Amino acid sequence: MICKAGILWDTPQIFHRFVQDCGITCEVITPHFLAAPFFRGSYVALIVPTGFANRKYSVLLPVLRAKKDRIESFLERGGRLLVFGAAEVKADAYDWLPFDVRYSHGYQERKVSLSTDSSVCSLLEGYDCSTIPCDGTFCSDQGKIEGSTDKGEAILLTHRVGEGIAVITSVHEYPSRKFLREFCCGENEVAF
Repeated sequence: MICKAGILWDTPQIFHRFVQDCGITCEVITPHFLAAPFFRGSYVALIVPTGFANRKYSVLLPVLRAKKDRIESFLERGGRLLVFGAAEVKADAYDWLPFDVRYSHGYQERKVSLSTDSSVCSLLEGYDCSTIPCDGTFCSDQGKIEGSTDKGEAILLTHRVGEGIAVITSVHEYPSRKFLREFCCGENEVAF
């Protein structure tokens, strides 16, 4: 079993240490590396942390948009992609994904209901789902809603792309250790 993730972010952060503490080899993929034509890596999963669209935190969004084809190819070949909230008022912040997702920014604690038949719902294992901090909600005609608020707003979506899967969430908490171990571990790495 291979446990390896690439975290797309400008610099290392505490989240990287958390992922490593879960037993997952973790590499930082900076916007400069992502944009470089020579950069090649292999991962079970890629993770895009909260705030990727907010210029106060990151310059990642323009590079994600420029590398949309590369991300889609990674998914089609069996890669896994975990994307958190954009943390910015940009409905099109997810336009670099190979499927349609619209985002409505708004940080608040929400009561969340999870799909009982989905393995991705372990993302919130150990949390009190009656008060989960979220930085927004989603609308997608293509994504499958795995978690929603008591008002029916989507906060956790999945979408299969080829052999891979994309998980999109606005939950403003670290994913559970169980989820990370399941999501970032697999039989094969996928070239990115």
